Amino acid sequence: MTHFHTQTPLIPGRLEQMSTRVAFFIAGLGIAAWAPLVPYAKARAGLGEGTLGLLLLCLGVGSILAMPLAGLLAARFGCRRVTAGGTLLICAALPLLATVSTVPALIATLFMFGAGLGTVDSTVNLQAVIVERASGKHMMSGFHGMFSLGGIVGAAGVSGLLGLGMSPLGAMWGVVAVLVLALLKAAPHLLPYGSESAGPAFALPHGIVLFIGGMCFIVFLAEGAALDWSAVFLAQERGIDTAYAGLGYAAFALTMTAGRLTGDRIVRRLGSTRVIVFGGLIASAGLALATFAPAWEAALVGYALLGAGCSNIVPVLYTAVGKQTVMPEHIAVPAITTLGYAGILAGPALIGFIAHGSSLSFAFGLMALLLVAVAIGGKVLRV
Repeated sequence: MTHFHTQTPLIPGRLEQMSTRVAFFIAGLGIAAWAPLVPYAKARAGLGEGTLGLLLLCLGVGSILAMPLAGLLAARFGCRRVTAGGTLLICAALPLLATVSTVPALIATLFMFGAGLGTVDSTVNLQAVIVERASGKHMMSGFHGMFSLGGIVGAAGVSGLLGLGMSPLGAMWGVVAVLVLALLKAAPHLLPYGSESAGPAFALPHGIVLFIGGMCFIVFLAEGAALDWSAVFLAQERGIDTAYAGLGYAAFALTMTAGRLTGDRIVRRLGSTRVIVFGGLIASAGLALATFAPAWEAALVGYALLGAGCSNIVPVLYTAVGKQTVMPEHIAVPAITTLGYAGILAGPALIGFIAHGSSLSFAFGLMALLLVAVAIGGKVLRV
């Protein structure tokens, strides 16, 4: 039942929860649709590995610049308008990403695409914090599960269409159609406001927000490692055929999604602190197994454990940010989203850098130790 008061905005209910799930699905589908296009863009523009790496940074820069701005805009214009605007930016960028062939055009398009993704990501997390708090129940894992599901649908769907012989542009128009339909479904019940608290327009994260952001950074760092390096590791170090090297990330994504879709029940049963502590330890053990066990089959089990362990840490940390009073949430939520995103973006480069100086196994070993630090952080945080 929705109540209207003179002062307070409408209290989010079941329809708002549904629209939050759809918006997370949009964010996951949008980012995943780009992954199968990368080799095509690389070939079309005749790019080397290094240039491609630098170009992909434009996507990250666009996202990271858009996130704090999205929090500001949401506080002023509401989550609905800002999420719709971000989704339309993604829809405009995808067909361009399937066609542009010069470096300047790719830079501009990736920047725009990144800005759209960052805007949607930041705003849906802000809406999720408000909607979850109004419900009085644990919902954050389920919301993030829809992001993971969108990712799987996007990557598998686009790969499938390309495999059937459809052109990259045709596949992107298909994705745009799905995104527009999803937005039309979600928009009526996205929140018309974006924050219940006033405060400064921008502030650097500090105190508990910085601590939570640091933990998000590490978990996303591990996610970035699985996304960008697991295939390289399996092919190089374990001699697995390149065609099957993607199985490591598939195992990770599968348990990550399953963990999140069942996560709200797990959080209710175990409590937030245990989810972070056990999750950090399971993820660390999984990454260590993937890295140091000689058989590639064991590595797949390791990546699956990494996904299961990581799955509910970030959702629990978002809930914790919704409870803190150090910073207003329209600044705090984008701040930890930005720090987490920086982990996904900086992670692969950082791992490449360390691997260059020593080995990929050493870099992954360090990551496993950082995940133990997250488990200890869960004890300290007491969420």
